[in-house]
Amino acid sequence: MYTLIVKHIENEDAGTIIDYLDARGAAYKKVRLYAGESLPVRLDDISSVIVLGGPMNVYEQEKYPHLKDEDVFIKSVLAHKIPFFGICLGAQLLAKACGAKIYKAANSEIGVHDVQLSDVADVKELAIFAAAPHRFQVVQWHGDTFDLPGGARLLVTSDLCRHQAFVINENAYGLQFHVEVNEELVRDWFKDNLKGDDIVNAFIAMKKEYDLIARGIYDRFFMGMLPNTI
Repeated sequence: MYTLIVKHIENEDAGTIIDYLDARGAAYKKVRLYAGESLPVRLDDISSVIVLGGPMNVYEQEKYPHLKDEDVFIKSVLAHKIPFFGICLGAQLLAKACGAKIYKAANSEIGVHDVQLSDVADVKELAIFAAAPHRFQVVQWHGDTFDLPGGARLLVTSDLCRHQAFVINENAYGLQFHVEVNEELVRDWFKDNLKGDDIVNAFIAMKKEYDLIARGIYDRFFMGMLPNTI
């Protein structure tokens, strides 16, 4: 059994998720859609699926044909009740696969922004954020947002963009923000941004807390699936 990591672009990697899996001797495979690699047909040896971000929009299927394949793949993953974790574009793809609308956000979020735990989510769904304070900072880079799918529970929200994290079918999570980033990724992403130095410094200042929040999320998402976890 292995964790499948789906990549849309070379420099959007799984960051601290890889560190977490490596530390536990857990098996994982990457599918590089930007390099023409195909999603697997067999699902019976996949323990969980991680879908990362990317610069494309979910509605650009003509320009990026692999988005059509991903939509079919994610629906199959959900049907087989395989734990799913989508980040940024991955969260939007999850929302779309569940029938929700994806569209331009009123406010783009680029850099370090505040989010907060939702008041409407109950203790069970909030469990993956048990290590997070009620309000905390995250790394963002998105211009689109999505409607909350039917049957989903909103877990995290923000003042600029309401739908930040949700859960559906009990084990499928979508996070609009980038919980997986490390300093190397942040420096690379924002190196050409006019506020890049400020963003990097803000990330470094919050990195210790961010790593604890990420570790808490991974502990609860991967619980029982990996070696050396409960």
